[in-house]
Amino acid sequence: MKLRHFFACILLCSNTVISQSVVAEPVSQKQLLQELASNSAMLVDLKTNEVLYSSNPHQALPIASVTKLMTAMVTLDANLPLDEKISVKISDSPVMRNVYSRVRLGSEVSRETMLLMTLMSSENRAATSLAHHYPGGYKAFIRAMNDKATALGMTQTHYVEPTGLSAENVSSANDLILLLKASQQYPLLGKLSSTNKKHIIFQHPRYALDFQNTNKLVFKDNWNIALTKTGYTNKAGHCLVMLTEMDKRKVAFVVLDSFGKYTHMADANRLKKWLETGRTTPIPASAKAYKKQRQMALTASDS
Repeated sequence: MKLRHFFACILLCSNTVISQSVVAEPVSQKQLLQELASNSAMLVDLKTNEVLYSSNPHQALPIASVTKLMTAMVTLDANLPLDEKISVKISDSPVMRNVYSRVRLGSEVSRETMLLMTLMSSENRAATSLAHHYPGGYKAFIRAMNDKATALGMTQTHYVEPTGLSAENVSSANDLILLLKASQQYPLLGKLSSTNKKHIIFQHPRYALDFQNTNKLVFKDNWNIALTKTGYTNKAGHCLVMLTEMDKRKVAFVVLDSFGKYTHMADANRLKKWLETGRTTPIPASAKAYKKQRQMALTASDS
């Protein structure tokens, strides 16, 4: 009986050692509990660089209008006059054909206002116009976007146009964390992207339009958002990146390929609650089914 007990103890101890050796990077209990409705996600503490949450962080996916954060950054890198009036122009961009916009072709606003519309309300004609008015023109702008991605170490990122309408604009959650970190060196990006709404007056012809932020969290009192960009296409799903605060930490947040109109924002709320209280929030069954379907499609395309 004693001998049997001795061997049982040996077996139990050996199993513990084996299980520890398999897990190369232990994760916290919190990371094992909270499920997100997004197919890819990453959350990083900006002060310590600690990865607080990750799910498929290195999977290259279409990023839709999250593209426009790089569009704005490249525009600022050119050191062009922000008060210069530039016209709305889309002629060199094939993806803009038949894309509806309230903004009239040929009308003018300042370059800074174009940046505001690009970041705050994700206006495609504004983003395309910034590329058209870049030194060297539209093609030079796209090259600059990819050169900037390379300089930042974004190895899973590629751009073919400045809006995100093309599914060929791809990146990963990990790469977008690098972009968010770099964006801290551009205070204007944060200011413009987190503006909640704006009444904008255009010239030639003169008309006015109201714009709102595409991230509804900027209107919430319980969120302190320093920078944000949303995105959506059928192929990309709903996407969201932010510099914000969770659990009294300044964090960089990315979710890609979310199911449902508000799922990317719901995932942000889930992670915030989880970090601050330790409590988890379930995701809908429809979101689970969507994730499974998308992962199967990605696996099939990779094989």
